[in-house]
Amino acid sequence: MSVPRTLEIPPDEWGRPRSTQVPWLFLAIIAALLAGRFLVAPYLTAPALQTWATIFVAICVQALPFLVFGVALSAAIAAFVPPGFWTRALPKRPAVAVPVAGLAGAVLPGCECASVPVASGLIKRGVTPAAALAFLLSSPAINPVVLVATAVAFPNEPLMVLARFLASLVAAVAVGWLWLRFGKTEWIRNRAHHHGSFLEAMRHDLLHAGGFLIVGGLAAATLNVVVPREWLTAVAEVPWLSVLVLAALAVLLSICSEADAFVAASLSAFSPTAKLTFMVVGPMVDLKLIALQTGTFGKAFAVRFVPVTLVLAVAASVVVGWILL
Repeated sequence: MSVPRTLEIPPDEWGRPRSTQVPWLFLAIIAALLAGRFLVAPYLTAPALQTWATIFVAICVQALPFLVFGVALSAAIAAFVPPGFWTRALPKRPAVAVPVAGLAGAVLPGCECASVPVASGLIKRGVTPAAALAFLLSSPAINPVVLVATAVAFPNEPLMVLARFLASLVAAVAVGWLWLRFGKTEWIRNRAHHHGSFLEAMRHDLLHAGGFLIVGGLAAATLNVVVPREWLTAVAEVPWLSVLVLAALAVLLSICSEADAFVAASLSAFSPTAKLTFMVVGPMVDLKLIALQTGTFGKAFAVRFVPVTLVLAVAASVVVGWILL
């Protein structure tokens, strides 16, 4: 009868390998918390930081209900409105269809993300591209949710709502008519993007728009607190420079149109016309729109459409602002 062999302890390399990262990660978190407690906490009560937090929270809290409602309404239209509705609603004559499509944006809300696929679908169903592009620009700019949000953001400036409506509509129709006159079919490579169901469309648009709202709120709060007031005043006192600065800021921040009025209202150092420019340019030309238009219609379209839209949006804002504001 053989004697059983003595059991040997398995070597360390058997089974799961030992993790040496967890203890160091834990120590790093503890060190960061201690550093924050002794180095950062004393500055959390600074007046400038409190002002920054107040501005940021105020912008987000005011804008969020309009953002959610606008995204939900846009998703419902994208999911439930029959595709044939658009071709039946627009006139057959292209020159008349352009302003009608622009005015349709006032009653058919849509955020920037939704207006591009809707315009793409219109073109695929035989609608003249000029009319589809006019709707693309006007829908996120002059729909009821945006106008109500503008009225709430500027409670003592009722003409700001009218100015935003007129400037945005004029710019959208002007771009449509220019495209009708000079645009070429080969410049548009129509690759439609579909959101899917109502819940998918709403989730997609809310995540994108909410993220840009936070970025815009952070930028506006930082601009009001970090940048010296003398600098803002110096820029704001030069009319043409203040308009160009806020137009560029609208392109870079890419804020959803349901929320941009609250960011514009917080830029108190700038003139009403400059704020109007910010609200007209943003829904028509921003970084996310440029990327979406390039992916849907192609680079040849974007390099022509974006500069023309930007110039006409700024021009319409200046003219309407000079007349009304």
